[in-house]
This record gives sequence, structure tokens and C-alpha cells, in this order.
Amino acid sequence: MLDKNGIAKRIAGEVKDGMYVNLGIGIPTLVANFIPDGVNVVLQSENGILGMGPFPFEGEEDADLINAGKQTVTLLKGSSIFDSAMSFGMIRAQKVNLTILGAMEVSENGDIANWKIPGKMVKGMGGAMDLVASAKNIIVAMQHVNKAGESKLLKKCTLPLTGVRCVKRIITELAALEIMPQGGFKLLERAPGVSVDEIKNATQGKLIIEGEIPEMSL
Repeated sequence: MLDKNGIAKRIAGEVKDGMYVNLGIGIPTLVANFIPDGVNVVLQSENGILGMGPFPFEGEEDADLINAGKQTVTLLKGSSIFDSAMSFGMIRAQKVNLTILGAMEVSENGDIANWKIPGKMVKGMGGAMDLVASAKNIIVAMQHVNKAGESKLLKKCTLPLTGVRCVKRIITELAALEIMPQGGFKLLERAPGVSVDEIKNATQGKLIIEGEIPEMSL
């Protein structure tokens, strides 16, 4: 089973050389710490950074350099800072190759709910709706089950949707899965020490299993 850093490290393996990548709030922000050596990517933060680096070491934080989640970050050589209007112009013009988001729920059709729980106060939807409407490729980093042990990979989302049929892949503490064009979660890999049966029991939506499922290599 993976912890949050393990999920981020596995997702970093999906990042390809030359990509422009947006990192959402939560687990996705950790991906910056695990970009493989030799893979050159440009990380974009929706609040107005292009060329974002990993988190700073303790004592080296600059309170003026933050990501969309208000966490202090670093800047790589050649990075640039601009207003959020220009940042969202990049997103809406589909200049971002890969978006990595957190989620509360994902359906077997690739719908995502990640911004609101009815009855709870939220500051707003953030940039997620722009990202899911414009991104070419969306990978979700999330927990497979909630605190009550109930699946968050569902036949149909129960929470207000952020986007419809937009998620391509999901990495959880239990597995790596792909959303199939006809619907369903195709099991690609098992997390270390996790069995196929455990993944079955934690997935409410349609789970597609073909052949032997390999264990993740991290």
C-alpha cells in the first residue's frame, strides 16, 4: 500500500520529457519532488508560475513564492511569474499537456467530483473546472476509499461534478487504473503488498481485470 508520497512518486513516472504539467492542490503538489532524473518538464501553477521547482528545504522558504495551495515552492532557472489571468489563458488555450488533480470521487465513466461537499463551506471551485474542461490528459491522485472505508471509485459520482468524462488515469494507495472509453476502471498495477481481491473489494464501479496484474515498480 502506498502513502501520499508513494502515490506522487508513481504519478511522476507518467510525466514525460518536454511536458508542461499543472499540479493541483493536495497529493499532486508532491509530484514536483519526484520528477525522474533526466526528465525535463515545466511545472505550471494556476496562480501564475511557470517553471516551478520542488518544495524548499526547511529554513529556505520564501513566503512570496507559493503554489495554488498556498504552499511555499522553489523556482527553477528560467522560470517566470505572471498574473492568474495569463495563467488561465495558458490553460484554456490547451498549452498544458498534463493535469494532475486530487478528487473526492471518480466515476467509471471518468467523471470527477473534487470541489464541494454539500452543506460544507468552501471558498470556491478554484481552477479545477477550467483545468478539466481544457486539459488534454488528466491523471487523478486520490485515496481509493474514504475514512469510513467506502469506495471513492464509483459507478456514478454522488457529489457535485467538476467535469464529465475527462479523467484518463487514477493512482491510489492501492492501484493504478485507467478509464476505458466504454467505461470501467481497468486495473493496470497493484500497489506493493496489495492483492487484486483487496482492490476489488475497495472498488464500487466496474473493475476490468485482464490477465496477471503486475506490482508497481517505484
